[in-house]
Amino acid sequence: MELSGISALVTGGSSGIGAACVDGLVARGAEVVIADIHEPSGQPAGSPVDPPSHRHFLATDVTDAEQVAAAVELAASLGPLRVLVASAGIAWLTRTIGRDGAFGSAHDLDAFRRVVEVNTVGTFNAVRLAASAMSRTSPDATGTRGAVVLVASAAAFEGQIGQVAYAASKAAIVGMTLPLARDLSSVGIRVNTLSPGVVDTPIYGSGAAGRKFQDEQVDGAVLYPKRAGRPDELASMALELLGNSYCNAETVRVDAGLRLQSGVVSGWRGVGRS
Repeated sequence: MELSGISALVTGGSSGIGAACVDGLVARGAEVVIADIHEPSGQPAGSPVDPPSHRHFLATDVTDAEQVAAAVELAASLGPLRVLVASAGIAWLTRTIGRDGAFGSAHDLDAFRRVVEVNTVGTFNAVRLAASAMSRTSPDATGTRGAVVLVASAAAFEGQIGQVAYAASKAAIVGMTLPLARDLSSVGIRVNTLSPGVVDTPIYGSGAAGRKFQDEQVDGAVLYPKRAGRPDELASMALELLGNSYCNAETVRVDAGLRLQSGVVSGWRGVGRS
């Protein structure tokens, strides 16, 4: 599918993998709406080949149907909406039960709900609305109306101690991939899922604690290259999934051979975003 001259919506596009996908789409000639609760940390510097006007930020909570609909409508007003990258996500780390066995120290139920609401329900909310708008466009020369990339995680397959909420939310995204692709095939929309490993994004938190946690994930779990991935390396695969017209209903791991071990959460509890 040709990415030049189309419009795209990227949820969670202000940082991490989402921001790198925005960069890649703009570089290929797309108008991109960044739908995020946070403004982009650094607006792109203007140049003849990359003017800031190709990036359009709209404050968006992916769990809010009206806000996502507004982001979809903005994207559709900029050109034929052909692309959705659903990258918005949060993480929470805590064990299912506390050491004292008390009900009050068990995993916070509202925290579990919030992670699933943002990562799973928010992803589906973006897909159902963006795909509805795509279905109203005229197909391109190949009969394609659009392509969707969802963002899961290696935790969907090998969730670690303390990752039950995050792993459940990302496994649900993997589980949605095939039925979404089947649902949307009748209108010429493809759906694929990107499954990152350890990537240098804000999802690990900030400061020394976040860096330490990221380094611990790499050590002993990543084959080669033995480092965290870069957002642009994940975006490269996302762009391939968008552009390759014969790739559909797949979940692709991009993780340098990572296989997460059980891991231990040493009393650290927190939320990060992708």
